[in-house]
Amino acid sequence: MKNNRIGNSGLITSQLTLGTMLFGENTQRGTSEREAMELVNRYLGNGGNHIDTADIYAQGKAEEIIAKSISGKRNDIVISTKVRFSTSQNPNAQGLSRTHILKAVDESLTRLKTDYIDLLYVHCSDPITPLEETIRTLEQIIAQGKARYLGVSNFKSWQLMKSLGICDAIGASRFVAAQYQYSLVNRDIEYEFFDLFESEGLGLMAWGPLGGGFLTGKYAREKQPSEGRIATSANNHEESWERRNTAQNWRTLEVLSDLSKKYSCTLAQLAIAWILSKKTVASVILGARIPEQLTETMASPKIEIAKEDVQELDTISKLPELYPYRMIAAYGMRTI
Repeated sequence: MKNNRIGNSGLITSQLTLGTMLFGENTQRGTSEREAMELVNRYLGNGGNHIDTADIYAQGKAEEIIAKSISGKRNDIVISTKVRFSTSQNPNAQGLSRTHILKAVDESLTRLKTDYIDLLYVHCSDPITPLEETIRTLEQIIAQGKARYLGVSNFKSWQLMKSLGICDAIGASRFVAAQYQYSLVNRDIEYEFFDLFESEGLGLMAWGPLGGGFLTGKYAREKQPSEGRIATSANNHEESWERRNTAQNWRTLEVLSDLSKKYSCTLAQLAIAWILSKKTVASVILGARIPEQLTETMASPKIEIAKEDVQELDTISKLPELYPYRMIAAYGMRTI
């Protein structure tokens, strides 16, 4: 597996990152501690170096499992975690305030049994806390050595750009990583964020690369599933059946299926290889639930998709034309 630099930083990540959202979840879809530790061992054994988590995953249990899984290997691994969402009934135990960030980071360090977090994300924007308060607090965390690099997730483009402007104005550390949903069935961030990432030096850490399992090909057209991630997601959730069951998505799946035969690979492997073909992508976050799923997706970087096949997938899954993007595309290159 190749390694990539994350944005304009000196931090190096493997092309594939191990996601841990299901670690320790006490649900049918959850990954038990035993299976989670096997996933970590299998991932590291196949050349991965980056484990991604968050303080809210299984109410902190995921971070505790990671600590057990990497005992004696800490210095060889990039650990990323996130802060933002509620961790207790305390009204101050949420958001991106100085109070919450400082406490949450200390609690994550304790659960992870480490002195530092390689990459600390703000998990989502906070409509209450001023951005400058958040950024000054993150800089304090960096200065204390509790985190080494900063990332952002689920911010709007203007919020991210404003944050970077504040960082520059006060001499604070910039965000170098951006964790956003991206796949053949969700390319929304291409409208604004791809240009922003390239211009401002952020590496995309793509989550949801299989569209909640849709791009594995296990679902049938027009037949609402009763099992799996899509089946258990409410209609307003990102990976719901309502969002996936569209004519364009089914056409995309057909093309993906045809091309997978050409490359003698699975649909999931090809879907991830397509993401890796995009130059702004630093790493793809794998959300495997069981070891067999991880083994399959870990083979994705071996697939080198021909340019014409990337273009075919781009075309079949293209975004709707929206203003002002269509006008920029039509007239933006004119000099007069």
